Amino acid sequence: MNKAITEGLQLMPPAFADGLDVWSSGDGTPGSDTYDGAANAVFVAADADFGGCLEMQKTENTQKLRFMGQTPLEPGCYLQIKVRIKAVSGALPAVRVAGWAGASGGSHIGGVSEYGMQYALTEYGKVLEVTGIAGSGERGGVEMVWGRDAAYGHFGLDLTGANGGVVRIDDIEITDITSAFYRKMLSVVDVTDYGAVGNGSTDCAAAFEAADAAADGRRILVPAGEFYLASTVSLNHETVFEGTVDMPDDQMLLLTKNFDFPSYAAAFGDEGLGFRKAFQALINNSDHESLDLMGRKISVTGPIDMAAAVPNKTSYATRRIIRNGQIEAADSAAWDSETVTSQATYSASDARKLTNVANIANIAVGALVEGAGVGREVYVRSKNTGAGELTLSAPLYDAEGTQTFTFTDFKYLVDFSGFSSLSKFGVEGIEFQCNGRCSALRLAPSGSVFAIDSCFISRPKDRGITSIGTGCQGILIDNCQFLSHEDPLDVSDRVSIGLNVNNNDAKLRSNRATRFRHFAVLGGGNNTVTGNHFFQGDSVAGGVRTAGLVLTSNNCTSTVSDNYIDNCFIEWTNEWDPTPDFTGGFSFSALSVTANVFLSGDVAPWFSYIVIKPYGSGHYLNGLTVTGNKFRSLNGSIDRAERVDTSFSDLDFSRSKNVVFSGNMYHNVSIQSANPLRVLHGQSSASATWTVPAGGELPFQGHARYVDSVMALGPLQTSGNSTRYITPYAEVLQGADSDEIRLRWQEAVKGEVQVLMRMDS
Repeated sequence: MNKAITEGLQLMPPAFADGLDVWSSGDGTPGSDTYDGAANAVFVAADADFGGCLEMQKTENTQKLRFMGQTPLEPGCYLQIKVRIKAVSGALPAVRVAGWAGASGGSHIGGVSEYGMQYALTEYGKVLEVTGIAGSGERGGVEMVWGRDAAYGHFGLDLTGANGGVVRIDDIEITDITSAFYRKMLSVVDVTDYGAVGNGSTDCAAAFEAADAAADGRRILVPAGEFYLASTVSLNHETVFEGTVDMPDDQMLLLTKNFDFPSYAAAFGDEGLGFRKAFQALINNSDHESLDLMGRKISVTGPIDMAAAVPNKTSYATRRIIRNGQIEAADSAAWDSETVTSQATYSASDARKLTNVANIANIAVGALVEGAGVGREVYVRSKNTGAGELTLSAPLYDAEGTQTFTFTDFKYLVDFSGFSSLSKFGVEGIEFQCNGRCSALRLAPSGSVFAIDSCFISRPKDRGITSIGTGCQGILIDNCQFLSHEDPLDVSDRVSIGLNVNNNDAKLRSNRATRFRHFAVLGGGNNTVTGNHFFQGDSVAGGVRTAGLVLTSNNCTSTVSDNYIDNCFIEWTNEWDPTPDFTGGFSFSALSVTANVFLSGDVAPWFSYIVIKPYGSGHYLNGLTVTGNKFRSLNGSIDRAERVDTSFSDLDFSRSKNVVFSGNMYHNVSIQSANPLRVLHGQSSASATWTVPAGGELPFQGHARYVDSVMALGPLQTSGNSTRYITPYAEVLQGADSDEIRLRWQEAVKGEVQVLMRMDS
């Protein structure tokens, strides 16, 4: 860059031969004295070294020579003032380049250096060349740093030292040497040219924005150094960071042209801090809908508190995405879980509260709650320390009264729980590399439609994705890999859980999960679980298995379809019901299990793929569809594909309604359940009463409540083999377990019939 060339600026002062009336003995400002007619100055037309030159006698302690013209000096421009001088007689003085700094309004800019390095004249007749550089920024070799407000200068020289000596001065040259400071011509604007100082303390915010305003399509360069920004800075041009910036937590750096993680990591010189400041900008900047990690790995030594990174926001509800990179937990004690035990009181009348909580100050929001009568995946959603109350993510099924609870605060790689609400946020293509040190992702207490797409939840220590409230409403989890840290452990030793959801409308689609204790614990209703593969086996012969999918709402209105459910099972409970005994409502209802592949190997014979576990009495089936599934056991058979876990209570099969259990395929499953159930019964001796058992093949060993049809297969004959054309009537709910029917005939007959019976109304 050269202003004389690019903008036609006149930089060179006139020759002394043109007259001394434009050369001041003062500052060069209008009205100051000139050397025209002065007793101590004269133009010499012919000098052996200089040609025409100015001969001057030093009569002042600081003898000034200034061109009275305004030599322009703009931000980003650097001028070199060159003086050639020699001593002629008398005392030998010293010389330095000097100037007077002027602002655009004509005022003087104070507090800046207005002279260069001083050089002594040591002998007569020897030409000394002295230079000095003036400019806006603090660069190497720039002696007169005047800042971005400088508009022009009155340049010349100073003679210092002893008085009385006579010197001759060649015509002064002023040239633009800005190009000497640019590595790439015409492409970079340096923030130091606009007053930025990389000392870590000077506020450079205005300088950064001035550089941005002047960039005009060029890149902005932040050179080596640490630049302090006391306020929010928005840069609309691509910015290159060789140095770093520092700023308060509540102020933002908005890189609108190169908004990506590598730029922020370079800007702040730290990956973790750079990620937090980039997220802060994402939440506060409407120019970008996503933060791209550009395939980079961020290594952090403690949980990333996402809410703390954005102190000006407590909630957010505009679509934003973090994508394309890896966040890794480095070795650190900061990942250690914190456990607190405390006495508290619970009442089913206020089903999501613990009251009179001792030691409440030490209990963290987001902590897992454990104790007698507490279901799985119940968390502290919020707390009121003054009132001694905790609000929980779900009710407790049997914890009435006062007891001691355990509260465990897992540490999460990325933690959104500090927000009061977060909606329409997502992560895409991110690997949460927990390394067995921490959990992966904790959601805000409330919000909706959090999206997790094509991510890896790798080796979480305790939890993959945790919801501590209703921030999981409508959550979308698609195409993700959940890779357990407990892969080598036996099933009975595993404690980690892939994810939990408390609210309605979760979508789990096309995910893969390996060897967690549970893949997913889903509360609420209207959930869709489709196309997933989750497996949880081990190498123990005849081993136990845990649930892969846990549904904690009895009226779950959910669909489980087209999944590969491998060495685990679906467990359907009402463990989040504060009054688990049935007193009204729909009971266990509105679940469809369709077209899944169920596979198991080396399991105990009592293992089943679909397990219903009522936590109270009186419950019944009120809408269940199990169709088109493939049930297969390897290395031995199992008794049946479905069962009721009666640890707390059995189902009331006298009330079963709308149960469809058909079109399923069974391999190495001894009892192949169906409803309606087709039973082939042969009566070898004539009898007026035939007993037809279901043989345990009604789903969940339900009651034989209805008969849809009885069809004779071949003739019905008396004991004398006479054929009879008669029909029976049926008596249902027969036998000790109410799983038989009796066919009553007009007379004693024998033969074979097909009976279509069912367990539901």
